[in-house]
Amino acid sequence: MKCQRCPKQATLHITEVLGEDRYEEVHLCEECAKKYLLEPQKKSTAAKPPIADDSEDAEAAPTGPVCDLCGISYIEFRNHGRFGCANDYEAFKAELLPLLESIHGDVRHLGKTPRRMPRSQGAQVELVTLRRRLQQLVTEENYEEAARVRDRIKELENS
Repeated sequence: MKCQRCPKQATLHITEVLGEDRYEEVHLCEECAKKYLLEPQKKSTAAKPPIADDSEDAEAAPTGPVCDLCGISYIEFRNHGRFGCANDYEAFKAELLPLLESIHGDVRHLGKTPRRMPRSQGAQVELVTLRRRLQQLVTEENYEEAARVRDRIKELENS
């Protein structure tokens, strides 16, 4: 089968799900597939005949935020699944937070505790966390919540 954008042999066959019972197949060579994955997804792009000059579309296409240090764009990250440098977390923060929240349910890593951890040690960890939270609430002048946290600290200290 030939590529839908050039005369080369198609090596990548993409099936896009457009809605219920609606599918669109795109057959592309490796070079055209890279261009296709980098361009923003338009609903009827593959249904139209191929455009001879793709350079104008590639320049006009919005690429989203770009890292100042490594030069990777958010679309490149999304397509390849890898960052170019550590600065990308800050460069793409606005796009990453909703993504992480949808995948993990939260944007902060809490970690795990060992199963065999003694209850007293688990209570100590909770006490430290609650004391920090109490200080934060007092600083924010959220006294109602601070009182609840204080009461929980007393419960843990007495048990």
